[in-house]
Amino acid sequence: MSAAVLIIEDDESVRELLAFHLSQAGFRTFAAATAQEGWDQLTNADVVVLDWMLPDESGLSWLTRLRTTSKFERKPVLILTARATETDKVTGLGTGADDYMTKPFSAAELVARLKALLRRTSLKKVQRLGTLVIDPQQGLVTLEEERLQLTRREFELLECFVSYPGRVFSRSELLDRVWGEAFLGTERTVDQHVAQLRALIGADAIETVRGRGYRLALADDRSNR
Repeated sequence: MSAAVLIIEDDESVRELLAFHLSQAGFRTFAAATAQEGWDQLTNADVVVLDWMLPDESGLSWLTRLRTTSKFERKPVLILTARATETDKVTGLGTGADDYMTKPFSAAELVARLKALLRRTSLKKVQRLGTLVIDPQQGLVTLEEERLQLTRREFELLECFVSYPGRVFSRSELLDRVWGEAFLGTERTVDQHVAQLRALIGADAIETVRGRGYRLALADDRSNR
């Protein structure tokens, strides 16, 4: 079944244009003119295209609510807005958007970004590495059967490592995979999140490979230290 896109946009002409182009690209679409209408349709959506300026609630406020609601916190969101300054982009992405585009927009680029976003956030099977277990569908991580409390980005970063145990990821590659190409932060962001993960799953769990990046240490590597 094709992915479902929820369009939250108060301008009727823009809503119709988005629905047309996304339908032509094979997506199923749902539309909402207000933040509340969008919230009521969230369960139908695989990904959300969200306007910043809405009549009943700002898109950023709506996004904050989404990211603090456990049922929806991992729902991918692309902000599509006329607000085009670098500060606006940093604010939108920092609030929890997975991607950010400005109006006027290219329909082809929007479709490409949504497909990339869905690939990046698609649900995967339960991942196991020794006593470390990640369940993407439930959003749960356990270590020695004890549940760990991870932020959304920590979860996605750990999921990336566990999906390719032993593989070395550069900081820039991790930024693209976890934060997305539109993220305007620095590679220091990766270092901070790796440090946070080490505090949760063990200091020797994620290895620094000098001059290259990070990798998840295999169980044999850790037992030999």
